[in-house]
Amino acid sequence: MKPADPLPGPAAFPAGVTEPLLRVRHLRKEFPVRSGGLFRQMGSTVQAVNDLSFDLYPGETVGLVGESGSGKTTAARCIVRALAPSAGEILFRTNGRTVDLAGLSERALQPLRPALQLIFQDPFSSLNPRMTVGQIIGEPLVIHRLARGSELDDRVDDMLLRIGLKPEHRTRYPHAFSGGQRQRIGIARALIMHPSLIVADEAVSALDVSVQAQVLNLLKDLQQEFNLTCLLVAHNLDVVRHVCDRVAVMYAGRIVELAETAALFEDPRHPYTRALHSAVPRPDPDQRMNCGLAGETADPGNLPSGCAFHPRCPECFAPCAQLRPELKDEEAADCERPAHLVACHLRDGRGAGLPGGGIG
Repeated sequence: MKPADPLPGPAAFPAGVTEPLLRVRHLRKEFPVRSGGLFRQMGSTVQAVNDLSFDLYPGETVGLVGESGSGKTTAARCIVRALAPSAGEILFRTNGRTVDLAGLSERALQPLRPALQLIFQDPFSSLNPRMTVGQIIGEPLVIHRLARGSELDDRVDDMLLRIGLKPEHRTRYPHAFSGGQRQRIGIARALIMHPSLIVADEAVSALDVSVQAQVLNLLKDLQQEFNLTCLLVAHNLDVVRHVCDRVAVMYAGRIVELAETAALFEDPRHPYTRALHSAVPRPDPDQRMNCGLAGETADPGNLPSGCAFHPRCPECFAPCAQLRPELKDEEAADCERPAHLVACHLRDGRGAGLPGGGIG
């Protein structure tokens, strides 16, 4: 296996943490579109994820944000191999070795599943209504033959206590719980295997705001307790600001900006990131929201040439429609500041001297 291309890393981690737990390189996921009629034939393809690359370091939380249709959920499901990628590498470090998950068969993936767990978006449809809470949480242990009998019961009871429920809740069915409690059960099911990587797919978007805060605080506490590494998929910027160490902004299947959370919110450098930031509701009735974007999200089945964002970008100029910008680190090689990656011609020198563009 050839080594992955290096990407600039985040700020310094504790001593000994130098290698990423997960390296995603040039990940692609295409869905075929069939034409109508009696004999349905293959037509065009939808590029849901288009050349995605990033690193995830042990113990950190990275947020993956963007509008609906940006490809963030598809990317997350490819990473845990709920979907098979069309191309690219998903390099996962486990038990002292690096494995490319992208090319593994279902049989080869089976022993790696305990280390990769997914928290689903909808706490209502993700729990089997015919199973008790104890059966739902303990099912992964049963499938992988890791516990049985009294040991299984003890581990389920312990996990119920950790998520804020009681051991006597194990005999109840999902319909007896609120949405927030159901999501806690989904978290317990993912953590019962003691995974090294958790992918949370819009884990709080279906919950009330007050319940969202409770679940997010629970996730932060459990991350520290279990030494988890998290990939958090979200469209709410306030959520990622609260829990994430770094944030990757996606548009049309690609990352357009990636930086530490504080840097991304204090100094958003891509026009799309600035638009998302300006669209966040403010607790001021006199302040009007204006994201400054026209049109709809790029069609993944018919992506525009050059930068996919250029038809909506208020700062677009000639190179944007012709050349696709590459994700580059704007910090100098000898600079001590953490990496701030941006894919924009306004930042790579092509827009120097233009209003609102250029470097710096």
